[in-house]
Amino acid sequence: MKKLYYRSLSFFNIMESKIAFYPTVLALFGILFAFLLMYLESLGISKYLLKAAPVLVVNNGSTALTMLSAFISGLISVIVFSFSMVMLLLSQASSNFSPRLLPGLISDKKHQIILGTYLSTILYNIFILFSIQPTGNKYQIPGFSVLVGVIGTVICIYAFIFFIHNISQSIQISNILKMIYTKSKNRLDEVIEKEGTHLAPFPDSEDWYEYESEKSGYLQNISYTNMIDFSIENNTQIHFIPFKGNFILNGIPLFRSKIELKKEQVEQVLNNISYAREELVEDNYILGFKQLTEIILKAMSPGINDPGTAINAIDYLTELFALRMQKKDINIIRRDEIPYIKVKTIDFKDLLYQVMVALRTYCKHDVILNQKLLVMLHYLLHQETYNEDYYDFIKDEATLLLSDAKKAITNSVDIERLTSLAESFTFQLNEAAEDE
Repeated sequence: MKKLYYRSLSFFNIMESKIAFYPTVLALFGILFAFLLMYLESLGISKYLLKAAPVLVVNNGSTALTMLSAFISGLISVIVFSFSMVMLLLSQASSNFSPRLLPGLISDKKHQIILGTYLSTILYNIFILFSIQPTGNKYQIPGFSVLVGVIGTVICIYAFIFFIHNISQSIQISNILKMIYTKSKNRLDEVIEKEGTHLAPFPDSEDWYEYESEKSGYLQNISYTNMIDFSIENNTQIHFIPFKGNFILNGIPLFRSKIELKKEQVEQVLNNISYAREELVEDNYILGFKQLTEIILKAMSPGINDPGTAINAIDYLTELFALRMQKKDINIIRRDEIPYIKVKTIDFKDLLYQVMVALRTYCKHDVILNQKLLVMLHYLLHQETYNEDYYDFIKDEATLLLSDAKKAITNSVDIERLTSLAESFTFQLNEAAEDE
């Protein structure tokens, strides 16, 4: 039962990121609501409303048909325009910033709910339109249902105004950077909060039994609750070899077990692992670093040449790196302070190198960005850290950055300013160490 629950939850999380999820759900709601109103009409709700508030009831069949037809055609035009705006947003974000942003923008619930509101109102009005049947020389008018259709159309008009405002905000790079940073920070805070301190370490798994993956895709989620229950029941411990968010190929080593597992037990472990063909920041904070880095690289490309955006993205990277310094390089899942699951995470050294090597390659010719990166590394040297070795990694990256900048920049004055800046940071750090 737990297995079915967690797999259903994982499937729902994947489906929720699709652009058609909420529109489909709300469209079905609109159809069901139309049938509900038809049932209420059969009970005489329109006759009651006609007596209680006749001004609210449309009492003419031709007028009701004309109104509903106008609502349907108008909302179809609005929904076509809205979908066109969404496609334009995705196209501009992909070409100007990074294709990796598309999953996050597509999964924007506000856009999905607004488009779903349009669809549900259109389908509702269509079914109510079909329910207006001629009886002799008159029409059987569902007055209350028509009134609900009018209210729904008015709601769609205001939703369209909000949609225009929201989509105009979504395309702004400042809001995109803030969205990436917020999602990554929330995920990092959640991961750091779950980490314990001064607890029993996870044993070495080099001699354990190793098992391979049977699928390909991004390692998205692992049901830790089920895996801990599995470890307790079988008196074992599990070490997942690839780090979360990595692309897993069929047949590569996936996990190790302290005891040898039967085929049924291996399948049980594999069933608690979910794969995906796309990456989301909500599931893997590393993607936030990748997206910010790619935005910087795209901004510094000759076709765009937007150093201001690159500087803003470096500011957000600085805050994320400062938060990452408080996290361990391994992720151990415990219950009652006993370690059961070990999940590999990308080391701080590797993460910093992957980001900096890309920035050094594409931004080493720009003096302003080199200064900004040196300021970032200097700031990180003064932040609290879980591992003192992180400071050495930061110093190494500062040395590599300065070395590449000297080779790419031909102006001796610029080189001297960068060198002086780097030396002043190092001097301040050594001076602080002597004072202690």
